[in-house]
Amino acid sequence: MIELLPRPRIFFDEVRDAADLEALATIHAEGFRRGWSVDEFESLLADDTVRCILLRRESVIGWRRILGFVIARNTAGEAEILTVAVLLGRRGQGFGRRLMDELLRRLYADRAAEVFLEVDESNPPAIALYRRLGFVEVGRRKGYYRGADGRESGALVLRLQLH
Repeated sequence: MIELLPRPRIFFDEVRDAADLEALATIHAEGFRRGWSVDEFESLLADDTVRCILLRRESVIGWRRILGFVIARNTAGEAEILTVAVLLGRRGQGFGRRLMDELLRRLYADRAAEVFLEVDESNPPAIALYRRLGFVEVGRRKGYYRGADGRESGALVLRLQLH
């Protein structure tokens, strides 16, 4: 089948302006009980050890929208994934996997030896993604998260060996 219309372009990008910071705060708030503020994102991204990768969609008429992002800190050969978030209406479409693949590729190129993250043990889709990427459990933090209903859940501490 021949495609007559151009398709939207999806690509990796970086934070470019205040509107991007507002989009990060909105997307983060959709996915976490306590979303981070624009000021928190701005402060975090001012740190030279922190990297943020955006997945952006550009429509055929040039409108751009952030679909998701991942933020990690890399110091002394050890990286930590601080957060991963995908726009609510775009979850389950592989965008989280694309973001993680790109981040891990870049951390490998930057010679990070290992990558750590924490994930809520009551979040099976995220845990499944991390396990498919090769992360293994190295610890647990009991009662680390508290849901909107006040119930506590533990955090799994996962690690991926890159080098």
